[in-house]
Amino acid sequence: MKFSVEKAGRKWACGRTGAVLVAVVAVLLTVLCASTVPAPAREPGAWPFGLRGGLFAERRPRLRRRAALPEPVLLPKPRPAEAPEVGPDKPEAGSPPPAATEKPAERTPPAPQPPSACRLALTEAIAIAPSIPDIHGPGGCGGEDLVRLEAVVLPDGRPVSLKPAAILRCTMASAIADWIRTDVAPLAQNLGGEISDLDNFDSFECRGRNRVAGALLSEHGRANALDVRAFKLGNGQSISLTDRTVPRDVRETVLHSVCTRFSTVLGPGSDGYHEDHIHLDLMERHNNYKICQWDVYDPLPPVAPLLPAERPVEAPPREVAAKSDAAKSGAGPDTREPDADAASPPTKKRR
Repeated sequence: MKFSVEKAGRKWACGRTGAVLVAVVAVLLTVLCASTVPAPAREPGAWPFGLRGGLFAERRPRLRRRAALPEPVLLPKPRPAEAPEVGPDKPEAGSPPPAATEKPAERTPPAPQPPSACRLALTEAIAIAPSIPDIHGPGGCGGEDLVRLEAVVLPDGRPVSLKPAAILRCTMASAIADWIRTDVAPLAQNLGGEISDLDNFDSFECRGRNRVAGALLSEHGRANALDVRAFKLGNGQSISLTDRTVPRDVRETVLHSVCTRFSTVLGPGSDGYHEDHIHLDLMERHNNYKICQWDVYDPLPPVAPLLPAERPVEAPPREVAAKSDAAKSGAGPDTREPDADAASPPTKKRR
């Protein structure tokens, strides 16, 4: 609706004076409403008092969003001069007592596992075999329940030393001790002596089979094998298990005893790697399958068979023997008499 001041009398019944009075009354009513309603405390950055209510109350949030004023930073009040001093050893009044300094929790070592049945059975009356910590090497090397087999104690109390001491699993050490006590010691007595030492060629060693690069892990790498070369008697005699000069029945007796007790036996004639010692282990296979490969060779003859034998003293001379050989072949000896003219030198005739 458009109108001017000169034409205001046309719209209002009271004329120009009435319009002015209406405007004044409206302003007074607005002021009275604003003064009667208590205004809240003015916030920092808020609009002036006259603009908090009335027509601008609904527009204030929109205007404030448009002009984002920074929030004031609240600083702590200054400390009163009469406040007591606070130091590192003097806590502030009214503050709770400081908590006791807690020490870091110490890592408790795991509880040791109870000894196995094998360890309980392998007493000092059977073998001198102290336990050693478990070994966890690369590629699955090592094992648990390990011992260092230093000597086997015979039933009469005499020790049989392993030189050097062998690092084995308890089950393997127990099998070696039983073999020496039950089979080897009586065999040594039949040979006229008492066993004193066992020659340990190899025990625990983290390696592949036959020391071949890339081969499967050997039972030596699992501390489950022992290589034996010989056993010594108290009189100093050494009985080598691969020596052909040792009586055959002795070596065969050892062969039968180890093939009965161990799951793998490798010796001369097996694969070319065990010509000078005997390999023993307790490898677990399907259906308890066992391998026993050890050829007990006969003693070598005193004279090599490829060399000719010496000629007997009673043999005929070689010329006679040659004629007899020719007669047997059918040619017969040459019996023709030599030609006289050809044999005698030419003579001069007298004139």
